[in-house]
Amino acid sequence: MAATSAVESPIEANPLLLDFEFPPFDVIEAKHVSPGIRALLKKLEDDLVELERQVEPSWPKLVEPLEKIVDRLTVVWGIVNHLKAVKDSPELRSAIEEVQPEKVKFQLRLGQSKAIYNAFKAIQESPGWQSLSDARKRIVESQLKEAILSGVSLEDDERDQFNKIEQELQRLSQKFDENVLDATKKFEKLIMDKKEIEGLPATALGMAAQTAVSKGYENATAENGPWIITLDGPSFMSTMQHARNRSLREEVYRAYVTRASNGDLDNTAIIEQILKLRLEKAKLLNYNNYAEVSMATKMATVEKAEELLETLRSASWNASVQDMNDIRSFATSQGAVEADDLSHWDVNFWSERLRESKFDINEEELRPFFSLQKIMDGLFNLANTLFGIEVEAADGLAPVWNNDVRFYRVKDSSGSPIAYFYFDPYTRPSEKKGGAWMDEVVGRSRVLSCDGSSVRLPVAHMVCNQSPPVGNKPSLMTFREVETVFHEFGHALQHMLTKEDEGLVSGIRGIEWDAVELPSQFMENWCYHRDTLMGIAKHYETGESLPEEVYLKLLKARTFRAGSLSLRQLRFANLDLELHTKYVPGGSESIYDIDRRVSERTQVIPPLPEDRFLCGFSHIFAGGYAAGYYSYKWAEVLSADAFSAFEDAGLDDSKAVKETGHKFRETILALGGGKAPLEVFVEFRGREPSPEALLRHNGLLSATA
Repeated sequence: MAATSAVESPIEANPLLLDFEFPPFDVIEAKHVSPGIRALLKKLEDDLVELERQVEPSWPKLVEPLEKIVDRLTVVWGIVNHLKAVKDSPELRSAIEEVQPEKVKFQLRLGQSKAIYNAFKAIQESPGWQSLSDARKRIVESQLKEAILSGVSLEDDERDQFNKIEQELQRLSQKFDENVLDATKKFEKLIMDKKEIEGLPATALGMAAQTAVSKGYENATAENGPWIITLDGPSFMSTMQHARNRSLREEVYRAYVTRASNGDLDNTAIIEQILKLRLEKAKLLNYNNYAEVSMATKMATVEKAEELLETLRSASWNASVQDMNDIRSFATSQGAVEADDLSHWDVNFWSERLRESKFDINEEELRPFFSLQKIMDGLFNLANTLFGIEVEAADGLAPVWNNDVRFYRVKDSSGSPIAYFYFDPYTRPSEKKGGAWMDEVVGRSRVLSCDGSSVRLPVAHMVCNQSPPVGNKPSLMTFREVETVFHEFGHALQHMLTKEDEGLVSGIRGIEWDAVELPSQFMENWCYHRDTLMGIAKHYETGESLPEEVYLKLLKARTFRAGSLSLRQLRFANLDLELHTKYVPGGSESIYDIDRRVSERTQVIPPLPEDRFLCGFSHIFAGGYAAGYYSYKWAEVLSADAFSAFEDAGLDDSKAVKETGHKFRETILALGGGKAPLEVFVEFRGREPSPEALLRHNGLLSATA
């Protein structure tokens, strides 16, 4: 495929415009973006004009052509954005920046189409409404709601103002994200003297030396250095937890909490501008604040979310104070000079030492038991047991964006393919965003099937950022990284195992945001299930299983510092809601004042005066979690309660586990956005959700009794 040949007319040769089963990730370059997106938008604009001209309140004349327009844009823009997240470059950035306003303009034009809105309204008011399936009703209702939230009922000046705000919000989010990435990349701590990084485990030293090699110190080795510490997740965390050198910890911590808060990369003004515009947008739509706009498409309301957060906060506070006291006394017993005055850069270090002494567990010593391939095999076995599916490697079937990316096929019990997914496991700080995520490449759809008879199968991608193989060792993971892979696979399962053929609500599409973390957090629970864990934890050299006593310690350590970890999430969630309900842009309180005020109720040690964590809070300023960060806790209640169905059935009873797994698949995973999540949950669980299981799993039940 001569997609990059300069002789052909650029549009015909553009890989973004080809009909593909799997995107040509290997040949898409920055130069394809603006001509490709512009040609696509022109075609979609023509399709939209045609749809509006012929529209009738019927499925074939309204929803099917609309799905084709929405899907094409989602898929192609998704490919471009995905490449920016995993293969960032200045060229790709500026290409996206160039066409983003045109893409947003088209989306607004589509969302504000009166003809489409009126046709949906007519379906809702027609005599045939009652006979529509749940999924079709959900599509009509959510299209009407989305249209209102997209400004369909605004006229003239107000509509222009709304559209300006939307354009600017998109631009600011993009800039916010880039600043975080650049600020993270910018910090490098070069260390020549081994004494300075005492305590760092072998894997971290290997990674730090590998980073040094990539920065031009070609003779760097794990043993003799030099080493480079970065703010990338794996490097930052291992420094915080293991470096004995307190001033190194302090330097790295301070750099981390002030990321993107000064100079050219300062996100402060961007945050203020985003909050100001979100509030203006809410007022234009007749809401009191942006949180109400956000909740319009969620399960919760502002009050319900605040109520849940407060229940969890009061259950976590005393436990968290106790955690701090335990760490302090332990540091004292070890003769630590800082014991009387523990600071933020000490807490993780000493809590790690306390955990090692209390449970005799050393995260690093566990790594050899968690090699990536074994983990994936175990995860796929579990999926087979619970959901009756088979996952097999299909590398080479689809083009990939990096040689480390794996490709898999998912088959049902009869051996027919039902889905595919990509897996990009390792950190690449120079070009890849930190964190872990799952997203759709394409969704299941009847209308978009290639042959017109079956359905188009869903394709997902899963991205993690764990330590790559070093030398001849495979990628050896921490237990936390194992949980992360299970988590992202849970999201992927909901996308891939959907049985919903209506493309607008299949897989993860159309699911309320605060329910979307349910399957992912549900899957994490299996990391503590004896048979599952023993099946995956095999020493990469000897093949021996994780010793039984280590498993029991892991189980015990599960609730270690549960109060503190819960409060950390509650700080983020409360801060997010507070900024989107009470913050007055340009008022007497700054965004940092609000953070400090929220932290008084959610942090046992107050943040540093110069803490600018908000400048790196991409979830709410560059992701989809604005006035929605509480969703993690909301969905955690759902997922813990869902897992307790397996506990009730008996985790050792393989027949019961299979039956419950089948039920979970047929409800939570199969129904997608085709039914309201509360109804889906009740269908699976037989009742409404309760926070009891979550508090029990976290060892915080007695606190609320």
